[in-house]
Amino acid sequence: MRIVMLGAPGAGKGTQAKRIAEIYGIPQISTGDIFRAHLKQGTELGRQVKRYLDSGELAPDALTCEIVADRLGENDCANGYILDGFPRSLPQAQALDRLLEGRGESLDVALDIQVADEQIVERLSARRFCPVCGAVFNLKFSPPPPDGHRCGGVGPVVQLEQRSDDNEETVRNRLRVYHEITEPIVTYYREKGILREVPAAGLDPNEVFERIEEVLGEVGASRGA
Repeated sequence: MRIVMLGAPGAGKGTQAKRIAEIYGIPQISTGDIFRAHLKQGTELGRQVKRYLDSGELAPDALTCEIVADRLGENDCANGYILDGFPRSLPQAQALDRLLEGRGESLDVALDIQVADEQIVERLSARRFCPVCGAVFNLKFSPPPPDGHRCGGVGPVVQLEQRSDDNEETVRNRLRVYHEITEPIVTYYREKGILREVPAAGLDPNEVFERIEEVLGEVGASRGA
């Protein structure tokens, strides 16, 4: 199954994509993770995208599309994949369709995870991560242990950090960019007949995943009909 995850930054796309990947045995492809890996490694690509990530702006379409095209050509994508963080603009969505059409493929569903802006600001501005093992916490909703975070539960306490794009000002700018540039994709996929909305406000991740499973079950049944 070929899936696109939509929704504002912090809506929980990554969390849900990981669970879908486990159930369906297909890879989660996160452009954000790819970019951050290059940042950590100090590559030329990392230097190119750093200024975009730090400001909450989107990386150029051509750069992002090239990275995704290369990734979709790998063997583990033969039976499907989950695109998390791509496409983020209408030109990217159109470029993806052209790429898939050239391969004789098409998307099965675009899942739109819906959460109110203020809830997202509250959620992301409280997010922290471990720079050593990558564990992610939320100071309000899923805080680290009272005595501090230790990688794997052992060793010294590690000081958690905030991603540069998770401060409140940048989060609000990311939301502005989303509404201006990314939201038209929702209309695009709705017109193509593959959009499925997943209301997620006030729900915990398990409840959201239950709704996603229902949608994917319906999509799968439709494909087999």
